[in-house]
Amino acid sequence: MKQEQAAGEKKQKKRFIVLDGSSLIYRAFYALPDFNDSHGQPTGAIFGFSNMLTKLMTEQKPDLMALAFDKSRHTFRTERYAAYKGTRDKTPEELLAQLPLLREFADCMGLPFLEKDNYEADDIIGTLATQAAAKDYDVLVVTGDRDALQLVRPNLRVFFTKRGTSNIKAYDTDVFKEEYGFEPIKLIDLKGLMGDASDNIPGIPGVGPKTAAKLLLEYGSLENVLAHIDDISGKKLKERLTAYAEQARLSKELATIELHVPDLTFAEADYVLKPDMEKMQSFCDAHELRTAWKNLQNLLGPAEITLDLSSVEAADLSYEEWSAEDVRKAAEKSVYLAVSGIFKGAAPFASLEGMAVASGPYDKESKAGFVRKGSEAFEALLSVMESDKRIIVFGLKRYDQAGIRAYKDFEDIELSAYLLEPERSKYNLAELSLKYLQEAAPEEFVDSHSQAVWEAVTLCRLYPLLGARLEEEKLMHLLETIELPLVEVLAAMEQNGVYVNRAHLAEKTQEVGDRLTGIEQDIYTLAGHTFNINSPKQLGTVLFEELGLPARKKTKTGYSTNAEVLESLRDEHPIIEQILAFRLWSKLKSTYLDGISALIREDTGRVHTSFNQTVTATGRLSSSDPNLQNIPVRTEEGRMIRALFEPGEGYDYLLSADYSQIELRLLAHMSGDESFIDAFRRNQDIHARTAAEVFGLPLDEVTPELRRHAKAVNFGIVYGISDYGLARNLHISRKEAGEYISRYFERYPGVRDFMDKVVAEAHETGYVTTMFGRRRELPAIKSRNFNQRMLAERMAMNTPIQGTAADVIKLAMIAAYHKLQAAGVKSRILLQVHDELVLEVREEELETVQSILKESMEHVVELSVPLVIDIHWGRNWAEAK
Repeated sequence: MKQEQAAGEKKQKKRFIVLDGSSLIYRAFYALPDFNDSHGQPTGAIFGFSNMLTKLMTEQKPDLMALAFDKSRHTFRTERYAAYKGTRDKTPEELLAQLPLLREFADCMGLPFLEKDNYEADDIIGTLATQAAAKDYDVLVVTGDRDALQLVRPNLRVFFTKRGTSNIKAYDTDVFKEEYGFEPIKLIDLKGLMGDASDNIPGIPGVGPKTAAKLLLEYGSLENVLAHIDDISGKKLKERLTAYAEQARLSKELATIELHVPDLTFAEADYVLKPDMEKMQSFCDAHELRTAWKNLQNLLGPAEITLDLSSVEAADLSYEEWSAEDVRKAAEKSVYLAVSGIFKGAAPFASLEGMAVASGPYDKESKAGFVRKGSEAFEALLSVMESDKRIIVFGLKRYDQAGIRAYKDFEDIELSAYLLEPERSKYNLAELSLKYLQEAAPEEFVDSHSQAVWEAVTLCRLYPLLGARLEEEKLMHLLETIELPLVEVLAAMEQNGVYVNRAHLAEKTQEVGDRLTGIEQDIYTLAGHTFNINSPKQLGTVLFEELGLPARKKTKTGYSTNAEVLESLRDEHPIIEQILAFRLWSKLKSTYLDGISALIREDTGRVHTSFNQTVTATGRLSSSDPNLQNIPVRTEEGRMIRALFEPGEGYDYLLSADYSQIELRLLAHMSGDESFIDAFRRNQDIHARTAAEVFGLPLDEVTPELRRHAKAVNFGIVYGISDYGLARNLHISRKEAGEYISRYFERYPGVRDFMDKVVAEAHETGYVTTMFGRRRELPAIKSRNFNQRMLAERMAMNTPIQGTAADVIKLAMIAAYHKLQAAGVKSRILLQVHDELVLEVREEELETVQSILKESMEHVVELSVPLVIDIHWGRNWAEAK
């Protein structure tokens, strides 16, 4: 009876939770570092903190709460020891930007936000928590900092966040003693002995956790350890304890949390939570924290809630097998349908085995459906998808390749997300659900049908959100006129593939293998012995120790043997030339000869590269499996690889149509520089003209060397090159390179004005755009870090040019594709490589194809300078250049 009464009394203690805001906001930020609202404001730390708070409040049901925060790095500890916490990195800009939001969130929540000059959050926590514990409150300290474990005592537990903000370990006195072997307060003695690298507390050099714990268990305290140095075994340990005794005492002092912060008293009335739900709703709406608002509503309102952020609501995963009539009714009643297919086989020849369908706009009463291949419902859905009904998918190209050819009313959420955030490393529905719906995807699905249903529902809910942002940022036109129409072209190109002469491939593979063996033997002869040429460590030993070459650069693991270092040593020893050749041919063999061989389809004799629309931040396409965009263009090795690609059966030539200097022509147009425009209108050699302008010479006196230098400057300007970069490219002094750039801008002032204007606008808005409205955010342009800011400024200079070039070639591909279809020719587009289109052409169609390409590529956009293409054809790709 007494036990029951005691338990009842314990339950009635009021619970006081003290949050270590400084550590928890860091944990939340690093869990979601790339989480932003639609305006580019980072919000991941606030979202993570809100999730942690609602979960904690749901489970622990506190009566009182407080949030403690570091006010600045300057405290009484830095006055005692200036290097305290001196090794910590600066707070990331993206986190600094969220600290005002944390204050605002706390204010809306009615959560006391505490900070004090000269003290850390730990000291505020220690003072309040120990006072409350002494008054018999049940106190929980929530932190990601182990220093707080010294506070553990009766009535005071520490909840330590081990990873992120959700994996928490609770420490009371028993748990602490079981893990450490001594009382919690002795943690400060432990830190005195071993120090703490994270806070730059020195401790005693050479004394680690095991030694420190052993000494404490034997002697009880730091002071007692120092008083018994003569009794401690180990000569070196004695010497260290003697030499660093004062440093150890200082370290213990630094590690001790202050429990008596002035003017800070625990009074219950000060820490009652007083949320303002109207302000909180406005805050969550402003920063698109929909899940945070929903959870807070459920938590603070009358309704009970079981908080589970690991999955979407169960209702979202319920579905029915739809009949053909169900499909037709859904199509009639809905504004749009979202579809997620189950595909069988590998791209680009996969087939649809079934599709999940959700009706939009989606609400909780909606039911998702599933249709199987071969059913009447499947055929009914195909008819709907090929009608004028708006269809939402993810990865439209797959559906085209599976036989669904309608495009005018399709929306691709993957492409929409890409246009909104071209810098993202990946685009998948799980990531997009977390960002835009603030809901995590289920960790597991019962089967592929359930996954497809979740995907369809998620697409249905994402569509209006992403659509609104596309409209707001004026990107809808780009999606509808370039990216979506391009899908049909790319889908066809991937299915066309390009024929590879396997007999020649086998011959070249053997030939290159023999060449590599010969180069390898030459290297061994020059070195005087065999070694692993692919081992940087062994190669470094040979070059810099045995052969005595000058070591340009060292790394943590030894000598650097990267390409830059080897290039700088080219004239120092003949072995360098051989090593560079060995690396070149090894890469070509593994990447292209061996790589392409493995990718040839047996049934077509072709390789079917994938063209990726969502990889580059500038809008350029990339290719993979194999990557055909990195084959060297004007080298013997590159020509050898290109010669393996031939026209397939029924075709006579491979034809290449390549834009001439498109980026420089766009720079002339966009800058409006009169001299630059004049050169292109006169069809002059732009590099010779630039050399004449920069070096003050008549055009006919420009030497090949000066033209080469001018060419480097011309293309360097497009990429925001520095004097250092130009000097390195041309092997001239930095001063001379700087003079080239200065003279260039004197002769082409319009280019300088254009570059300055673009950078200034990027500083003002935080982004740049192409002629067609493609947008690239540049958050680092406002960085206080000089190097990051300069890199962002270079991106600001080159993205409008590169991105516009990417847009032009895409528009040209779309136009050429449809004109070839309209002409009824068999000739077709196979590849796009940077500014080049490669086609497979019949001989009798050569004239027609050339005419179509000239019309499509040279007149796709009206500029102040002419767009020009060069056309070549031959019996293989190498001959077509």
